[in-house]
Amino acid sequence: MTGPSSAPRGEHTPAPGVTWQPRLARAEQLVDDDTPDPRANRATRRAFARAARRKK
Repeated sequence: MTGPSSAPRGEHTPAPGVTWQPRLARAEQLVDDDTPDPRANRATRRAFARAARRKK
């Protein structure tokens, strides 16, 4: 069994951003009533298509 090393280890500096506290920001967006709804994502479109096929 070996004893402790005689060479001291250097100080460990954390990676950038690790010690920073995250800030949660909430931005409000105003959308006109006349703007069309955004397109549904792929999983939602596939689920609707699957449901439509089952109804036939």
